[in-house]
Amino acid sequence: MKTLIIIPTYNERDSLPVQIVAVRKHTPHADILIVDDASPDGTGDLADVAARRDPRLSVLHRPGKQGLGVAYRAGFEWGLERGYDILVEMDADGSHQAKQLPDLLKRVGEGDLVIGSRWVKGGSVVNWPRRRRWLSVWANRYVRVALGIPVKDATAGYRAYNAATLRQIDLESVDSQGYGFQVDMCWRAIQAGATVIEVPIEFIERTQGASKMSGHIVREAFWRVAQWGTAHRCDQVLRFLRLRKDHRARRG
Repeated sequence: MKTLIIIPTYNERDSLPVQIVAVRKHTPHADILIVDDASPDGTGDLADVAARRDPRLSVLHRPGKQGLGVAYRAGFEWGLERGYDILVEMDADGSHQAKQLPDLLKRVGEGDLVIGSRWVKGGSVVNWPRRRRWLSVWANRYVRVALGIPVKDATAGYRAYNAATLRQIDLESVDSQGYGFQVDMCWRAIQAGATVIEVPIEFIERTQGASKMSGHIVREAFWRVAQWGTAHRCDQVLRFLRLRKDHRARRG
């Protein structure tokens, strides 16, 4: 199947070349799209050099830093326009290990969305402080309760989508970032009828560069999940009331 691995970048000059080599080694059949948000450190220029050497690598330059969600949306749209069957999200910093890509891709035939999960049996994280681990575990529990979904790592950013599932999602309306973007996309995929499969991965905290995660992104995710959960519960109640009204009308 025609596969596109989307790697968003912002100031990842040191880590990106290593990740490109690893992806090419473990998935030589896949194409790579670097989505660079005008990195001041020259990551975009470095990606252009790599693209001239590798005909299966492309670069999408964006005018400035607009966030992870916007970058992935642009990458999805680029890939769908070119007829890719599988579209993969992957970080540039090495936390998502390329050697695990084949495990994700071979499960796409069984599921519409395959998530590289840290919190299923066999999954793990390396070099995370206790506070970061605690935050991720409880954030995902919160998502499961608020939205009523069985996914254990809905905030994970290492995932593979079936193109047909992405086409059922209104990508232009997805404006979440960070954790929120990943939860938003998972939630929309499930609402569209997608089957979600979680594959255990070992997540390694970056050793180069700086994390893009911030308190604002975390707060946004929690607030939006609360909104989505409330709206979903209201829809369920209204649906139940309509069904009961119809049932009474038929009996009457």
